[in-house]
Amino acid sequence: MDVSFFIAKRIRFKGKMAMVSISVSFLVMIIAVAVSSGFRHEIRDGISSVSGDVQLVSADMNWIGESSPVSRTPSWLDRIRSMPEVGEVSPAVYRAGILKSGDNIHGVIFRGTEQDSSLAGLGISVPFSLASMLGISVGDELPAYFVGERVKVRKFTVKSLYDSMLPSDDEMLIRASLEDMQRVNGWSEDEVSAIELRLHPSSRSVAGMEEAAAEAGSIAMMYSSDDEPAVVAVSSVSRYPQLFDWLNLIDFNVLFILVLMTAVAGFNMISGLLIMLFENIPTIGVLKSLGMTDRAIAKIFLSASSSIVLKGMAAGNLLALAFCLVQGMTRVLKLDPTNYFVSFVPVHVDLPLILAADLAAYVIIMILLLIPSLFISGIDPAKTVRVG
Repeated sequence: MDVSFFIAKRIRFKGKMAMVSISVSFLVMIIAVAVSSGFRHEIRDGISSVSGDVQLVSADMNWIGESSPVSRTPSWLDRIRSMPEVGEVSPAVYRAGILKSGDNIHGVIFRGTEQDSSLAGLGISVPFSLASMLGISVGDELPAYFVGERVKVRKFTVKSLYDSMLPSDDEMLIRASLEDMQRVNGWSEDEVSAIELRLHPSSRSVAGMEEAAAEAGSIAMMYSSDDEPAVVAVSSVSRYPQLFDWLNLIDFNVLFILVLMTAVAGFNMISGLLIMLFENIPTIGVLKSLGMTDRAIAKIFLSASSSIVLKGMAAGNLLALAFCLVQGMTRVLKLDPTNYFVSFVPVHVDLPLILAADLAAYVIIMILLLIPSLFISGIDPAKTVRVG
């Protein structure tokens, strides 16, 4: 066994506050990483459920609810399905309308999909926020007005209410069946507003969605027949830039927290190591007189400090993971969805990201501990041994 490690195991570290500081710092860091990852997953999954990660729509669109229809079975569809990052392909029909409930009216967007086929027969699903605003409940009948060359009126029945994850957009989104919305638009079974692509979770990064949109758009352009309408591919990053800017702001805040907590833990360990060095000045003098080098002596105290950092890291990680488990199961901590887009504090345990944060913080703390280790070179063994 290395003599430095042997001696390090027998040196008592009395800086308990330093260990507590390490634990708290890693607790805060891991929770921050988990919450940031949770927001990314919840919001990206929410956007994907609303309109997919990539939409293929008519090239002449002014707005998706007023665009020309595209075929739901274009010649290039199988090539799109074969893209490795694409998990699901589904058609959707959009149409702007106005809902009326008593004296209350509200502009909405109807979205018809195959996933909502249970709503066939003029059934709709309304977000809770809009239902509260209009004072409607399940079973109510609502007239809807669709403005075009002539005004169309349809009487829908509220079949269900759903929790809106993205209030800024979803509160106006009414879910309906694909067939009902095709009939409202006067389209055939093959005509839809958009073909929506949902990517695998591993491809839902900003770069991944933009690359998938570019690839899908290229495939549609290269392999479409002459009689098929031109389409363009639009990623959710382009449709919801404000949400992704907000996620970037959260990531910046998390980075700031990581740097701050690492600095706090590092400087607390520096003070703890200095205390340990001062308490062991006679020991350092004896070791020097026995011929041990400054580097070997520093290795003793850095090894003892490393043990404290690892113990504090383990305690902080366990507490953070326990918090994530409780929050993930109970969602006890709530948020205002108006400001945060979700109604609870989301957490997602991304182990590679957490391990990367742990490793980076550990390395930085140990580098900071090299500073007080320089104190060892200034100790004169002749004086310290005589005083001891």
